[in-house]
Amino acid sequence: MNTATIISKVWSFCTTLRDDGVGYGDYLEQLTYLIFLKMADEYAKPPYSRDVGIPAEYDWQSLKSKKGAALEVHYIELLRELGTKKGMLGQIFTKSQNKIQDPAKLYRLIDMIDGTEWVTMEADTKGDIYEGLLEKNAEDTKSGAGQYFTPRALIRAMVECVRPEPGKTIADPACGTGGFFLSAYDFITNAENYQLDKDQKSFLKHDTFFGNEIVANTRRLCLMNMFLHNIGEIDGDSSVSPNDALVADEGKRFDYVLANPPFGKKSSMSFTNEEGEQDKEDLTYNRQDFWATTSNKQLNFVQHIRTMLKITGQAAVVVPDNVLFEGGAGETIRRKLLENTDLHTILRLPTGIFYAHGVKANVLFFDNKEASPNPWTKEVWYYDYRTNVHHTLKKKPLRYEDLDEFIACFNPENRNKRKATWDEDKNPEGRWRKFSYEELMARDKTSLDVFWLKDKSLTDLENLPEPDELAEEIIENLEAGLNSFREVLAGLEKAG
Repeated sequence: MNTATIISKVWSFCTTLRDDGVGYGDYLEQLTYLIFLKMADEYAKPPYSRDVGIPAEYDWQSLKSKKGAALEVHYIELLRELGTKKGMLGQIFTKSQNKIQDPAKLYRLIDMIDGTEWVTMEADTKGDIYEGLLEKNAEDTKSGAGQYFTPRALIRAMVECVRPEPGKTIADPACGTGGFFLSAYDFITNAENYQLDKDQKSFLKHDTFFGNEIVANTRRLCLMNMFLHNIGEIDGDSSVSPNDALVADEGKRFDYVLANPPFGKKSSMSFTNEEGEQDKEDLTYNRQDFWATTSNKQLNFVQHIRTMLKITGQAAVVVPDNVLFEGGAGETIRRKLLENTDLHTILRLPTGIFYAHGVKANVLFFDNKEASPNPWTKEVWYYDYRTNVHHTLKKKPLRYEDLDEFIACFNPENRNKRKATWDEDKNPEGRWRKFSYEELMARDKTSLDVFWLKDKSLTDLENLPEPDELAEEIIENLEAGLNSFREVLAGLEKAG
């Protein structure tokens, strides 16, 4: 069976379950447990004959041998027991629960997974199946899963620009379902980029990737996704920590950090106050290595990512617009970033490409440097892929080809040979231009929120986007505005 057939087969069953109130996310989670158990069963047999630490009373065969109420009781017990084990096994089953209440449907799901030999499949095929399911899950906006899902086209373009090398470490402090890891893995294993020797292959499998993901279900999907792409060992420890990356500097340093930290602006903790009501307290992280103390999560992630880099490390990070213009701590952090790193490129992204509505985001590319009395950033190159660009998730999603021009302008092979496409007289429509360190430092609050193209939608009434595109864009902007008002209101209530 080919990949598409398996995806549609596995997915069609989800439709049956939705009638019972089992959403995509819950379904995907149950698939994760069952596929893992089936693969462990395959590994236990010749020619592998590996003991992956699953007790016989809780293995795949124990599930297959039961039906009806006995199956349901056994499955619940199995999930609880496996969650207490060490290594990747325990991490995949941490806090796992059975969400499929109908034992007949659970039996059918087990039977369907039993019909596929997962271990003998190419890693590409297994991985594509799982990625396909994750993407479908992200499209189910009601579940909120989309907020952990960065468009794969954007991830791939970022990886193409950074061009990670074999034998180097790659980290993501908010790794979601592992999209950056898999894209970097694909880039490094692509024969057109590198011919890997045995040591490099081993390093890629065991020592390259490190992540944090605090949402248990998302982390589970990430571990499974990596494992299906042949990263890590079924009986080894996982390299994805459940800890909040921002709490402390763990001291590890990496060659590359690729990340899209969560979009929530504030870090907060819920607790019950004296009146017995739910209250939230903004979290500020007091860290000696940070340039400024703030409760703005994204600004904290930018500082943390800079800390994580080796002296020669490189970062590519998706950040919302507020990181580019917010005053106070934001200004301090931007100045320090320009001085202490080489912030060489900013890609302005269009709206309509993320599952979280109304998000206006950018990609910052910066290289860490050793301490120096002079600022490291000499000029920042901007690519404006927002002005007069229209994308919608369903009708016109972002494709990798849409970023071809940006990658060509970025010139990953030789960044010193970049050429601006913008020219005041010859090409005022050019999307690629540079600003000097002095120009940016002279701006109010050292704002990096720079645009120069004219918005045609204000003047060119002949060439307006399609009505449904316009409607979707209006909804995006309204929702972004509403979110901002909610934050203001929350701040006022707290102050009052």
